[in-house]
Amino acid sequence: MSENRARIFFGTELRRMRERAGLTGRELADALGCTPQWISIMESGRKVSEQSAEDLDTYFKTDGHFHRHWKLINDVELQTFLPPGFTEYSGREKRASAIRVFSALLINGLFQSEQYARSVLGADRAAGAEELVAQRMERQTLLQRDPPPFVCFTVDETVLHRAVGGPEVLRGQLEFLLELDERPNVMINVVPQSVGYHAGLGGSFTILSCDGSDMAYSESAGVGTLIQQPDRVAGFALRWEMLRSHALPVAESRAVIRTVLESL
Repeated sequence: MSENRARIFFGTELRRMRERAGLTGRELADALGCTPQWISIMESGRKVSEQSAEDLDTYFKTDGHFHRHWKLINDVELQTFLPPGFTEYSGREKRASAIRVFSALLINGLFQSEQYARSVLGADRAAGAEELVAQRMERQTLLQRDPPPFVCFTVDETVLHRAVGGPEVLRGQLEFLLELDERPNVMINVVPQSVGYHAGLGGSFTILSCDGSDMAYSESAGVGTLIQQPDRVAGFALRWEMLRSHALPVAESRAVIRTVLESL
């Protein structure tokens, strides 16, 4: 459902309930403590507020009906800030038994600290940034799922030096990576700068193992693509193996992260 359709549906439901109660727009406005113009705005599908949705549920005794529709509108609005293709990917990620991630430019969202995520999302999309940060933090709960997925995060060392949000934010992010690396289901490996050119410089990507098959996800220029064709997924798997051949073991990777952290 598009954002516009979700708003129109809310307005249609409001008008239906108002008319069934035999109320004019002004009478409902008086009951809710708002203006008749605001009732008209909601019924026309132009705008809706969470407070009004809650007030409508209270007045009509609809047990959260309007608030659920408000949440749908809000969720649809958030989707407009996400890269095309990410919504479908997110659904698969939640069910994945194994997740292999390579980051070439920024720490992947699944491993971002809250302040790092806020710096990234705030810089790219001022509107809706806080909602997206909350959504990203919620996304990370899959790391604690029972049973948890096996997660392997390989990152180019240059990403560890990129001071997104400033030194303090980067310090918190590196500390967060070290905390994540303590989890038995998480493995973090660093591709050192000394490698020079490598297969990951073509861009960040993720490989999911889900429902008995593998799929890849890549994101470039704000557009995300979920890839399921076996030959193309095999290409990403080959890139992954090439990257892994250059990456440092876990203990050495932790040492690199600590060295960068101590230099800040």
